[in-house]
Amino acid sequence: MIKFGNLSYQQLKEKIRIDSPWDSIIIFILSLLFTIPIFIICHQNLIDIKWSLQLDRIFLFLLIIFLIHFILKKLRKLTLISVVLYFLFLIFGTVFGGYGFNSVFEDYRSMVYAMSDNPYPQDIIVSKLLPFPNKYKILNAIEYDNPKVRSFSIMATNKHFKEVKGFKNEYFTIIQCFAVFKEINSRWHYVSDPKGSDYIATATESLEYLSGDCDDHSILMAACIRSIGGTPRLIHTKGHIYPEIYIGNKTDLEAINYLIKKVLFPRETMNNSLHYHIDERGDIWLNLDYTAKFPGGPFMSEEILGALTLE
Repeated sequence: MIKFGNLSYQQLKEKIRIDSPWDSIIIFILSLLFTIPIFIICHQNLIDIKWSLQLDRIFLFLLIIFLIHFILKKLRKLTLISVVLYFLFLIFGTVFGGYGFNSVFEDYRSMVYAMSDNPYPQDIIVSKLLPFPNKYKILNAIEYDNPKVRSFSIMATNKHFKEVKGFKNEYFTIIQCFAVFKEINSRWHYVSDPKGSDYIATATESLEYLSGDCDDHSILMAACIRSIGGTPRLIHTKGHIYPEIYIGNKTDLEAINYLIKKVLFPRETMNNSLHYHIDERGDIWLNLDYTAKFPGGPFMSEEILGALTLE
């Protein structure tokens, strides 16, 4: 006979068995708790069929909770062990910085919000892109390692969104980049180039008065974002240049969509969707143009001719 310490296997099963009706209640609650993270993983990795009212995701959720409930009922006598293991997993993730209670709540909240508020995507057709105009002048003007640029960016991160908490560590830098966006775009004054010339100001030059045209704004925005660890790029259209910021993949977009619309820019984004581009690798970039009142604001309606990424 198998023994665990002084207890036989049969005695151990009796010790951990939960009497009815509590076992059914616990099984239902546990089914729901197991379903949430599994549903999030499936939602993030399965193709979005885009059924009306998100019916495909509703059916997916119901299918997962049914299967888990069925399995747990078959393992009714091990229900207590399942409860303990589940909470030990989340406690471990919470304490040591892995997938914990806060991660489950954050992912589920972002996912549910994104399911009811789809951002507006636009693809960039790489084969149609042309050489970026004044590429090397612009790269030299993006003085991201200049102390003045760095100091301005740090000032912006201390002025805006410093108290925002409860989001994953990987969004910490993006939140700070949004603080830079808010500081620059709330103060930017458009000034045209000299007649008949294409004047390209350095980031430190534009920083003095926060003024200039679209390429000056783009250069300054890219320099400031790069100076605090963000990844910017510039988009060239016919007669216009604007900056964008790399935010990640579809999963990151759900979290950023919630972050922008419900936490950082709720007034500016009211009744508006996020606008972004998807590149050839599936990476997502948000619009940061001076015409935008929030990250991901509407694009100026012109065909994209070139893209310049600052890795």
